[in-house]
Amino acid sequence: DVGQGDSILLHSGKYDVLIDTGGSSYNEGNIAKNTTVPLLKSLGIKDIDYLFLSHGDMDHLGESYYLVKNFKVSNVYFNEGEFNNNEIRLINLLDKLSIKYFVSCEGEYYEFGDFKLFSLGTDLVDENDSSMIIYGLIKDYSFLFMGDASIKSEEVLIQKYNILDIDIFKVGHHGSRTSSGDEFIGMIRPKYSLISVGKDNKFGHPNKEVLEVLKESIIYRTDLDGSIMFEIKKNKLNIETRFP
Repeated sequence: DVGQGDSILLHSGKYDVLIDTGGSSYNEGNIAKNTTVPLLKSLGIKDIDYLFLSHGDMDHLGESYYLVKNFKVSNVYFNEGEFNNNEIRLINLLDKLSIKYFVSCEGEYYEFGDFKLFSLGTDLVDENDSSMIIYGLIKDYSFLFMGDASIKSEEVLIQKYNILDIDIFKVGHHGSRTSSGDEFIGMIRPKYSLISVGKDNKFGHPNKEVLEVLKESIIYRTDLDGSIMFEIKKNKLNIETRFP
């Protein structure tokens, strides 16, 4: 739970992967310092092998500045497209710290422990539209992380891919009405929908219409449920929610 932002930890075997860090220009350093790093240490995690940043908005990469300076991060991946000022600032810091960074291009495949991840591209210009979208498999479960991808991005995915019956779906753009269109949700038919969203946020996320579109799935929200953990043991899925 990083408030009005995204941050997702994938842990399998000896690998730890973080997708986004949360953060904004108003609380930079607080979430990573007070929540993320203590949580990682409490889980016995000493470093992040791969940090994927879905796009350059502060609520997705803002805590990266603190994280890379105060916790071991080995590799950083950015989405495709032109770097914005937030990303350039981070790249300058990565250069100073000699941390490797890359662009995750459409079609790239990553394997970490039991996770198999695929980077899906949309080749759009807008920062949200060009969010890195990650499709993945672990054991017999599928998941889809949308960053802030919009309905425009979803239309591209519908044309390019045949994504069906997603088990775990990270809802695009914090449940904004600009994402999670009827056609796309009807295609992927998520079993569980996760909305990372700040309590009483000024944007009105999640949108009531989006919640209606997602009503056939089981919805979890960080503003109501706190942090959400999916654990797969012996191919059985267990779900736990907790506040810090």
